[in-house]
Amino acid sequence: MRKESNNTKMKEIENEKKDKAVEIAEEAKKNYFKTKEEARADRENKERVEHLASWAPKTKIGKLVKEGKVKDLDYILDNKIKIAEPEIVDLLINTKTELLNIGQSKGKFGGGKRRAWRQTQRKTKEGNKPTFACMIVAGDEKGHVGLGHGKASETLPARNKSMRSAKMNIIKIRRGCGSFDCSCKEEHSIPFKVEGKCGSVKVILMPAPQGTGLVIGDECKKILRAAGIRDVYSKTFGQARTTINFARACIEALKKTTEIK
Repeated sequence: MRKESNNTKMKEIENEKKDKAVEIAEEAKKNYFKTKEEARADRENKERVEHLASWAPKTKIGKLVKEGKVKDLDYILDNKIKIAEPEIVDLLINTKTELLNIGQSKGKFGGGKRRAWRQTQRKTKEGNKPTFACMIVAGDEKGHVGLGHGKASETLPARNKSMRSAKMNIIKIRRGCGSFDCSCKEEHSIPFKVEGKCGSVKVILMPAPQGTGLVIGDECKKILRAAGIRDVYSKTFGQARTTINFARACIEALKKTTEIK
């Protein structure tokens, strides 16, 4: 009987050791083995800090921001000062960027999947010369958002162009709670109904109560999330599948939140 009890105790001790080893291994994975997205975010943040440290501003407002005399982006936007350097925005706010799917991969009968790169090509004597275009939305999720479009003969230069353009075209919007179904005073939606148009596409944004979510197309959801809007109703008219015009119409609608007071 004593031998059996000793054996059971030894087995319990061994099981406890195994459980502890598994817990330690899981903690090690969490702490030391980062995902690709986290590693990329860390790398981009490090590159951003190094670039801002070595940045030599050329414009007057850029020099003031670099010296620390201008610390608020709203001061620049309210006074309608042109932003000619994207580093100004990088120093004043923490922006998050996201690619919009404006292109389409090759597929039978036009059934290709949506993708970020829009590829076109022109005929020359040397052969076909491809051009890649992309669109990026940048925002701090606190009422600032910008949309940029860039073209280049390769994908990475086009991405960098559109990112610079998005930061230089950043705008300030008003958030609020204009829905009659919601009596809160939080800035989760828009204060009133607004309308934007680009080409044949017309977008109408309407306030929504908390918990509704973003009732709009996927690409405009990215724009509204970047602006810090969590709940909204919408109506769209025209060729809304033209993503470039759809996104620009959404930005035009958001601009009108500051025009009407």
